[in-house]
Amino acid sequence: MPAETTAKTRLRLRVTAAAEAALRGGHPWLFAESIREQNRQGAAGELAVVYDRKDRFLAIGLFDPDSPIRMRALHVGKPVTLDREWWRARLRAAIARRRGLFDERTTGYRCIHGEGDGWPGLVLDRYGSAFVLKLYSAAWLPRIPEISGLVSEELQPGQLVLRLSRNLQEAVRGYGLSDGHMVSERVSEPVSEKAPPAYWLTHSPAHDFDAARGVATFLETGLRFEADVVRGAKTGFFLDQRENRRRVETLAGGRDVLNAFSFSGGFSLYAARGGARSVTDLDISPRALESARRNFALNQDNSAVARCGRDAVQSDTFEWLEQNTRPRFDLIILDPPSLAKREAER
Repeated sequence: MPAETTAKTRLRLRVTAAAEAALRGGHPWLFAESIREQNRQGAAGELAVVYDRKDRFLAIGLFDPDSPIRMRALHVGKPVTLDREWWRARLRAAIARRRGLFDERTTGYRCIHGEGDGWPGLVLDRYGSAFVLKLYSAAWLPRIPEISGLVSEELQPGQLVLRLSRNLQEAVRGYGLSDGHMVSERVSEPVSEKAPPAYWLTHSPAHDFDAARGVATFLETGLRFEADVVRGAKTGFFLDQRENRRRVETLAGGRDVLNAFSFSGGFSLYAARGGARSVTDLDISPRALESARRNFALNQDNSAVARCGRDAVQSDTFEWLEQNTRPRFDLIILDPPSLAKREAER
């Protein structure tokens, strides 16, 4: 990690009684308006210690002077030293939580889920041999070299790609990085007896990443998908809809299916494998429809997918639905993008 300040000059915060209670209760965020006292200005990414009303250690976290979430808590309780081995243990704990959840038929899933795994404002997703590190807070920017180094040591990714939320596009320029930056890449090597315990998490064919297109190929419940890990939405794929896709597969047998806001056709492909008579992908983006077409092509060795008729419609979904009111489908999937991300957009 970056060199930390000495104990004498450590960034110290005192907060409101309500904020103290929230931190003790497990809330991972400390908001700017909750800070009553601060001993000095803090820099993005440095560690800040919160002391309670009795001047006892309460919490330590990552400071961000430019965010309304002024500190993201990493640890609450007794004092700890956040050295490299502490971070390594936290990474291993996140990996251990996923152990046994997936077999060789699923090689795409989330490895670190932000606050839920004790990494506030950071996610790590796996797509075959490629891993994507996405940051939602500038507090992580100074720590990219160390975090990426730990990920490389523990998980041995073929590729590690950095993705950034929109609010970080300007801040990251000072670090010589950009959204879609290839943090590390290695040539695939045979597995050795000295492979780390986490190798089960990363083993994947060496040919599953297309460097020219920035696309990784991975498996989800035995189906092949592409993820645009360099330029695609989120980290390249909507992994959080996996269980919903499985549910659609159980409902699709013998039905004509409409997948509105289809994106890369995940729901459609599961429906096809589930025995749908036909699927229609509806999306305004030609790039999304092309991605869906490629995903279907990747799975033509599955007889149910090969039998299923597929149509693609490029159109604004709202307009198309208004103009096509005659019942034509037995099953409709509606998974729209965020229409209003904040109150002011409603």
